[in-house]
Amino acid sequence: MSTQQGQDAKFFQRGKIEEFRAELQAAEAKDKKYQKRKTVLKKIVANITMGNDMSPLFHDVIQCIGTPLLEIKKMVYLFLVSYGRSKPDQIHLVIPSFLQDCSDRNPLIRALAIRTMSYIPIPVVTEALGDQLRHCLKDRDPYVRKTAAICVAKVYTADPRKAERKGFVELLRDMLIDENATVVANAVAALSEIGDRQDGVIFKLNLTIANKLLGALGESSEWGQIYILDSLLRYVPEQHADAEMMAERVIVQLQHANSAVVLTTIKALLYLMNYIGDRRLIDYICRKMGPPLVTLLSSGPEVQYVALRNILLIIQRRPTVLKNDVKAFFCKYNDPIYVKLAKLEIMYRLAREENAREVLAELEEYASEVDVDFVRKAVRSIGRLAIKVEPAADKCIESLLKLIETKVTYVVQEAVIVTKDIFRRYPGKYEGIIPKLCENLDALDEPEAKAAMVWILGQFADKIDNADELLDDLVYSFLDEPAEVQLALLTAVVKLFIYKSQSEVTKALVHKVLKWATEDIDNPDLRDRGFMYWRMLAMNPAVAAEIVLAEKPAITTDSDRMDRGALDQLLLHTGTLGSIYHKNPETFIRNAAGRALIDSPALNANSRAVLVTLARPQLPPTVISVSGPGPVEPTRPSQPGEAADNVPLPTIMESSRSDERDLLDIEGDDGAGGDSGEGYPDGDDDGPVTKAADPYASWVVRLVVT
Repeated sequence: MSTQQGQDAKFFQRGKIEEFRAELQAAEAKDKKYQKRKTVLKKIVANITMGNDMSPLFHDVIQCIGTPLLEIKKMVYLFLVSYGRSKPDQIHLVIPSFLQDCSDRNPLIRALAIRTMSYIPIPVVTEALGDQLRHCLKDRDPYVRKTAAICVAKVYTADPRKAERKGFVELLRDMLIDENATVVANAVAALSEIGDRQDGVIFKLNLTIANKLLGALGESSEWGQIYILDSLLRYVPEQHADAEMMAERVIVQLQHANSAVVLTTIKALLYLMNYIGDRRLIDYICRKMGPPLVTLLSSGPEVQYVALRNILLIIQRRPTVLKNDVKAFFCKYNDPIYVKLAKLEIMYRLAREENAREVLAELEEYASEVDVDFVRKAVRSIGRLAIKVEPAADKCIESLLKLIETKVTYVVQEAVIVTKDIFRRYPGKYEGIIPKLCENLDALDEPEAKAAMVWILGQFADKIDNADELLDDLVYSFLDEPAEVQLALLTAVVKLFIYKSQSEVTKALVHKVLKWATEDIDNPDLRDRGFMYWRMLAMNPAVAAEIVLAEKPAITTDSDRMDRGALDQLLLHTGTLGSIYHKNPETFIRNAAGRALIDSPALNANSRAVLVTLARPQLPPTVISVSGPGPVEPTRPSQPGEAADNVPLPTIMESSRSDERDLLDIEGDDGAGGDSGEGYPDGDDDGPVTKAADPYASWVVRLVVT
């Protein structure tokens, strides 16, 4: 293999169009074994790979499409995939060859032809593809069938309306019970891609099909297993027993060596746990999920980062998964900075009274590192640990004081910022460290740190003897400070005045600051606050003092937690970009359909309380009338007892593309046999419901008729 790669490396040299054209024409004369053509085509493909435009050779390359050599045919088809859509006026020249290859005896050539056609979204090609794709979906060779399944998704992307009208989605549905596991996996992949579109059909599974897919799991490739496991999120358990049985069959995949399979398995288990009623089984699944997640941390840094971002979501929803594994997230000296920062956040999330001492010792070590961003994050994590774990607060304060004594500017500033939050968390405690903070006032040059120190001076102005002097020094540069610091100074000076209203220095200071805030500042927030304070102090100083100095509630760590409904929604995207960005894919991927838990009798009460509903395109709630004469409708013979007038036959109503997406909903209600009305405003049927006598007894195909 390496020898072949070494031989092919010589083709990766920039060539000229005229030279390639001359070589192809010369090869037509004396090239019985097609070696010359193969060599030229390799050069052309290599230039395409390097980003060179080879489209002028379109007419010359397609002359080689009739060559019986498979290797040459592959390169010609690769050329067509690259430049076919840019040559709509010449693509009709290769359609006869496409159709001929679709009927070739060799299944590789049949699959190659159908795949290449699906990659060229030009009307003349997709029109010729229709019948051939239908035949290939029923081909006797599984390789052709599995290729055709993926082609359906490509055709749907190019023209959803035509794909639905030709019945390709129903053919994909039938392939879910194919005897070949690879065909099943590709059918699931295609249906999932179609169902993930906002304007796509609704793809759901019933219990029968879900069990069939799980049966094909063991024989599928790694990618096939990922698609099958991901499709289980489209199955909505109606009973706790169904979800429990499904989870027991899926949990064995946690032992897989592939990290993507492991993460997708965890995603399926987290989804099913919302429908499981047995608390002991939920705890068992949580214990089983921990070791595979820790194992992912032994992979490369990129895989580690993906795992860490997913773990951060998982432990917020299921804290017991890794509650005893905080040591696994201690940083290594050679970890990239993005991995270290992700580990720090998880360490904080997993910290509790039992392991707080170990976590604090680790954070103190990180605070002496050389990377500034990492040190800042470590110091801030010490303060957050003090707020979260009250028994560890004393030790955290001692650690922060040691860090302040280092006199390192950015360390001192971060320590001041978190100390302010500690004061808010524990009112009346730790006020003895204020003098130590005041000693480092000159070292503060960042807006957030300076604003935090100003807040401390104002909040404890009655306990700091020289608070007026310190604030007077800070007010000197009031007009040049950022808005964040100006707001803090304004409030702090008003607090100082309330505490020391008899001091002439304080009176002059508050008058100067209020005058600046109301006359010389353009910031509307700062100006409005200045006017408000001034009027309150002028009209009723006692009321102003009561309002400004009112005791605020102690802060908590609840603000660090993600909303439960949003968290449940994000966990449905575990192992995807959404779990890395911590955003739903529909917010950053065009036409992506959202996911959310679906209500059912088996859904846990806590999950139902925060259920997020998703809006999908709806059919018009009323009949749309179009003025003008309509078409002449076909007639059928009158029935006995019926008037012999023309009776219109049922016809499929044409609608806009967005509406037609909802005319065909593939659903699985697990034998319920009824139409839930999803996608219809009033839940009423707009036409007859047809059921097939096959394992898909509960699949519903909706057609709007007139």
